[in-house]
Amino acid sequence: MQSLMHSKRNAIPWLMAAGRAGLGPILITGAACGWNGFALAGIVVGALLSDIFDGVLARRWGCDTAAVRLFDSIADTVFYLCVGIALWIGHPHILHANLTLLLALMAAEALRFTFDFIKFGKPASYHSYLAKGWGLLLAITVVSIFAFAGGVVLMPLALWTGIACNLQDLFLSVILPSWQRDVKTIPAGLRLRRDLLRGVSVGGSCATRSVGA
Repeated sequence: MQSLMHSKRNAIPWLMAAGRAGLGPILITGAACGWNGFALAGIVVGALLSDIFDGVLARRWGCDTAAVRLFDSIADTVFYLCVGIALWIGHPHILHANLTLLLALMAAEALRFTFDFIKFGKPASYHSYLAKGWGLLLAITVVSIFAFAGGVVLMPLALWTGIACNLQDLFLSVILPSWQRDVKTIPAGLRLRRDLLRGVSVGGSCATRSVGA
């Protein structure tokens, strides 16, 4: 019975991340069908809460594995790609007004993903403090646009933060000799690089080490 309960708990963070990714196409459908802005904003808020609490539950239940963290990062990427499409459908003027920054963000994302796949064979999953701040700022911006037709001031800030976040993650991928998860800051990444080069291994595997600030 206890084993069954443990198995169900392990599945919950996976299901929450998968559900978040699944909300993306629903958001696109809603934007295309002209759903109420508050309904679209509610989907974004639901995704944000899912993003927060799947990690909280995974850590509390001891199932915060490298695979879970990687899947969580992929789910975030899928959802916010869908957010971009939904904004393009419902509020194209916002994106047109910030097209240069948007293209710069897309280029930074593409460069980071390409480098990660070449070096590690999979995307990075650093879950840095900057990335968390970007996710929150982006959610607030999108909710403001959908619900209140605002976000004019916040959108450039969100895009600049996204560019900075991608450049930070790219730097971490350049300096780290192997794939890592949960590297919260650049100083933490530098310390981890030093330890890895010295042959320090945590938990029997240095390839899945978590490092805080």
